Amino acid sequence: QFRVVESGGGLVHSGESLILSCTAPGDSLDAYAVGWYRQAPGKEREGVSCISSSGDSTHYADSVKGRFTISRDNGKNTVYLQMNNLKPEDTAVYYCADPFVGSCAGWQGLLYYAYWGQGTQVTVSS
Repeated sequence: QFRVVESGGGLVHSGESLILSCTAPGDSLDAYAVGWYRQAPGKEREGVSCISSSGDSTHYADSVKGRFTISRDNGKNTVYLQMNNLKPEDTAVYYCADPFVGSCAGWQGLLYYAYWGQGTQVTVSS
């Protein structure tokens, strides 16, 4: 059983958009930062974005800046990753992760996170 669960992945064409969601069924994300990671076949898992518990602080990998937007609705216990202008190189399994702290201070380190979701597949065709 996973503390956090992702949804929203799928198959799109290059240039199209997707929105991923991360929630914690039966639990609360309000007090915690949330990060998004992705892992493409044969590659290491890489940090994509992070949002602090308050939503005031956001961070992005250089490869997605200007195309992806992270946000949260604490009333709905959900964190979103809006992905625009998708490219084939964005194809990966996307993971939601919870560091169990409110800050994104160490967001690009895998060991920063206490909980991971099962992942959702995003495939972008050219």
